Amino acid sequence: MNLAEICDNAKKGREYALLGNYDSSMVYYQGVIQQIQRHCQTVRDPAVKGKWQQVRQELLEEYEQVKSIVSTLESFKIDKPLDFPVSSQDEPFRDPAVWPPPVPAEHRAPPQIRRSNREGRKNMQDGASDGEIPKFDGAGYDKDLVEALERDIVSRNPSIHWDDIADLEEAKKLLREAVVLPMWMPDFFKGIRRPWKGVLMVGPPGTGKTMLAKAVATECGTTFFNVSSSTLTSKYRGESEKLVRLLFEMARFYAPTTIFIDEIDSICSRRGTSDEHEASRRVKSELLIQMDGVGGALESDDPSKMVMVLAATNFPWDIDEALRRRLEKRIYIPLPTAKGRTELLKINLREVELDPDIQLEDIAEKIEGYSGADITNVCRDASLMAMRRRINGLSPEEIRALSKEELQMPVTKGDFELALKKIAKSVSAADLEKYEKWMVEFGSA
Repeated sequence: MNLAEICDNAKKGREYALLGNYDSSMVYYQGVIQQIQRHCQTVRDPAVKGKWQQVRQELLEEYEQVKSIVSTLESFKIDKPLDFPVSSQDEPFRDPAVWPPPVPAEHRAPPQIRRSNREGRKNMQDGASDGEIPKFDGAGYDKDLVEALERDIVSRNPSIHWDDIADLEEAKKLLREAVVLPMWMPDFFKGIRRPWKGVLMVGPPGTGKTMLAKAVATECGTTFFNVSSSTLTSKYRGESEKLVRLLFEMARFYAPTTIFIDEIDSICSRRGTSDEHEASRRVKSELLIQMDGVGGALESDDPSKMVMVLAATNFPWDIDEALRRRLEKRIYIPLPTAKGRTELLKINLREVELDPDIQLEDIAEKIEGYSGADITNVCRDASLMAMRRRINGLSPEEIRALSKEELQMPVTKGDFELALKKIAKSVSAADLEKYEKWMVEFGSA
């Protein structure tokens, strides 16, 4: 957050109000109030947060006063030209005694604040309060398409932080530099240092790629679109391309935005293959065009316009070359290390009572090569073992009569041994070798 920029915007808002340029004044007030609101979401200290909220409340009161002045002025405007009846068609035209006042010229905000803030203008026109979330105007698009994409806005704050993800320190560091820091330090990331157009996360299934994407959205305070291939496909000709274009238009409207496209290889596989359908090729072309448009948005100086494309795939070798070029940062999300496996065990078993003899470090050594999803399955199966032993041989009536305390038995070392015999790892050594080879050839970490 740039404190000097907040002070400058507040000062300009007041100056324009004093000069009578109320349109520009309201845009400045709108911008500084949103800046303070975003900053409050990142402040941990309650005392500091309270002071910021007090400042925001004072600015809101000033903003409401300016709105009140504008609405009063609007009430004096003449919406229709005066009607001067003519008694006869042959009667010559005569000037009226009083002409209506001239329409005042529209005030235009200075270039530094003439941002794509359609949501702010829409709020002011509709009389919506600052705290309300603006609604995208889907004029020109099918209402069903707009609603389908609105449902895929997972959250404006997914509430998943870096600390909620075990291990993957290198991936967190790279994502922080590629996505989060440009939001925090917009003055530094300009010109040749401009943010990356897109980030591709590559790795075996179940390693936490989706969790990382949600953590990025939380740390940035951005609107999060979770998009899959089913969201962007339709049986009607030409509708899939419209969905892609609509997705990026909505992303720019709700900016700053994170678009997460999971399993992107299913949407944008290699073009020119013999089994490629014509409709699939058009969707890929539209996606590539829109991603170039995102790149233009990223090069602007306003961080509030930022649209970041995050993509994840388990098959990076199937992705089209042109898309691979646009996803400039390509990060490998590996299987968890020994330390990461121990942390994952602790996270998964924090609500379960464990036998004192259990050493999680020993279990972590036995599950080497397991993905994060595999480790979760092992913990889930092991936690059910005691219940299975307790109800073995009982009738349905006896099972229903069991109390909660009788089923709350600690998980033992033997439970984990049985679970490991039943659940094997899902990623083979040959698969890992393919990922590592692709990263050596195309990686950009």
